[in-house]
Amino acid sequence: MAEPSIRPFREGDESHVYDVCVRTGQGDPAILADVYAAPYLRFDPALAFVVDTGERVAGYILGTADTREFVRRYRAEWLPGFVARHAVPAEVPTDAPDDGPHGVLAAGLRPERMLVPGVDEYPAHLHIDLLPELQRRGLGRMLIETLADALRARGVRGLHLVADPSNTSAIAFYSRLGFVALPAEPEVGALMGMTL
Repeated sequence: MAEPSIRPFREGDESHVYDVCVRTGQGDPAILADVYAAPYLRFDPALAFVVDTGERVAGYILGTADTREFVRRYRAEWLPGFVARHAVPAEVPTDAPDDGPHGVLAAGLRPERMLVPGVDEYPAHLHIDLLPELQRRGLGRMLIETLADALRARGVRGLHLVADPSNTSAIAFYSRLGFVALPAEPEVGALMGMTL
């Protein structure tokens, strides 16, 4: 197998990105990629970068430069199709926690959950996933640096992410890259920001 490399997302990578999202995420696999991957690829594919093993895409970073605009577009352009694709039952409360009984479906119905404290100081956000066999090889760092460079080129001044508070190794990793803890309510998760 060739040494993995990072390259920009290109047409034809979608199914691999969705597969990585499902294999590394938690929640309903029929919905995960429709919340945490597909809208990013639709709205700003230039802020999507993948890890290419030479055989397939086995990791990615997806981002948006402006979370407020992303939320607006998600609600206006993405949410109607999302509701239709997933036959959303009427009893799903839009304020249900992401880790509750409706899980990722509730997250997909509530894009405003992305308007975290500090969103104006750290307007960009990201999602990053690597298959386990590619972890601890420096690829996560390279993905974040690649996205940060692309955001700086657009004049974006800050980037944030939300991590699972129980994932202490991920939080330590982000801290080593320059992310700092930001104040947030416990239901948000571990909110971290980095000045670009």
